[in-house]
Amino acid sequence: MRNDPAPKLPKHIHVIGICGVATSALAIAFHKAGVKVTGSDKGFFPPVSTELERQGISFYAGWHPEKLTEMSGTDNKPDFVMIGGTGTSPSNPETVWAKENSVPTYSYPEILEKYFIKKNSIVVAGTWGKTTTSALLSYIFIHSGRKPAYFTGGLSLSHPTGALSDSDWSIVEGDEYQISISDRRPKFVHYAPTHLLLTSVSWDHADLYPTEKDYFNTFEKLVKGIPETGLIVACTDEPGVNKVITSSKAKIITYGKSEATDYSYHSISYTKNGLHFQITVGDDCYEIRSPMLGRFNVENITGAFAVAHRIGMPADKIIAAIKDFKGIKRRFEKRFEGDVTVLDCHAPTAEKAMSVLESVREVYKNKIIAIYEPNIGGRDQKTAYKYDNAFKDADDILIPRLSQLKVDKEKVKEKNKDEPMNGSELFEVIIKTHKDVAYFDDDESLVNFLILNAKKDDCIVFLGSHGFRGMIEETVKKLTK
Repeated sequence: MRNDPAPKLPKHIHVIGICGVATSALAIAFHKAGVKVTGSDKGFFPPVSTELERQGISFYAGWHPEKLTEMSGTDNKPDFVMIGGTGTSPSNPETVWAKENSVPTYSYPEILEKYFIKKNSIVVAGTWGKTTTSALLSYIFIHSGRKPAYFTGGLSLSHPTGALSDSDWSIVEGDEYQISISDRRPKFVHYAPTHLLLTSVSWDHADLYPTEKDYFNTFEKLVKGIPETGLIVACTDEPGVNKVITSSKAKIITYGKSEATDYSYHSISYTKNGLHFQITVGDDCYEIRSPMLGRFNVENITGAFAVAHRIGMPADKIIAAIKDFKGIKRRFEKRFEGDVTVLDCHAPTAEKAMSVLESVREVYKNKIIAIYEPNIGGRDQKTAYKYDNAFKDADDILIPRLSQLKVDKEKVKEKNKDEPMNGSELFEVIIKTHKDVAYFDDDESLVNFLILNAKKDDCIVFLGSHGFRGMIEETVKKLTK
């Protein structure tokens, strides 16, 4: 539990790699708190770039140490430099400049620890669901009149992605991926949770966690770190969750579809307009309505409800906030709705793609065309077996040219590992269990295929974590003609 006083806010910070979703959100939070914020990145793309411009934050393309002093004005140099996104290389010229000029440098998890994490620290962790759940939970707090410090690694459609606060409560998304190139520890080691919402544990990020045991050990350490006076709210429908919580000394509250859980969800009605279901807690039953799409969001909502309810928030206020919360950008986001629907969904692994497509199939009965690009973990040869039947709910699966990854071939060879799959190799893996799969090396050809083949009442689903190089925008543009 943190009892140290909140640190004094800096006058000026510079963010290397400011165009990342996480780094831009923190930049905006500091800007809104009255801190001068400048930033740099190798390139700028909407929606992050447009939001930075709208907020009036100064930034530039490329790495130019001389600009740090130019933009500091009379301050001469920033109080500290936050490093994230595409700027994490130790050889980055701006990072080198900062160290040579005795300007402190921090990763964004270190900044969260220093300025955001409070005495009562709620951390939402898990293989999936953590972004939507943490954003909803912070929205419930705000909607109920509380003002937590909070941060989520995704763009909320209902409220700012992060905010500083004098409150004793903080809510952050606990990412298990590495802090930086030079620090391979999970980001959540900096967040000192007193309250943990654990959504799921299923082997992911094989590039960082070579074995399932490595991955599970990380979550077991997280669970063991919750104080005896703390609280764990766990989705016990997930076998991995049940496995890692056994060593906990903290109080455990469970949620899921099983009637044996403390917060059980049931009676689900799911349409193109959202969700309607019930949550039973002891002798009480609560009606829940949400505009979010995706049956899996029932689980996310129940987890957030359980945390808020357990710490004493009135159920009616929680329910009202859930009804008002629109979700996360790129989490079942409708980019176009006409004769054809276009959905943009964060689903960079086989398991996540399968879950999204199952929910899409429930409400879209005609053809579903899935465009899929995995993250680096989803391109690992060792996890290729997870693609077997993962796209069973899609009619056509299109694999675009995959985003280029920086791979140290010497290290790969040294560790006797396979290089990440490219697009044509991923095609060969998926076609083993799906007959209608195509690989497109050219983006324009893929978009043209969509326009020619998508008919009335069909659904186009983009599944991945990258931006698809403007293919979504181009598809929408052509559909509106």
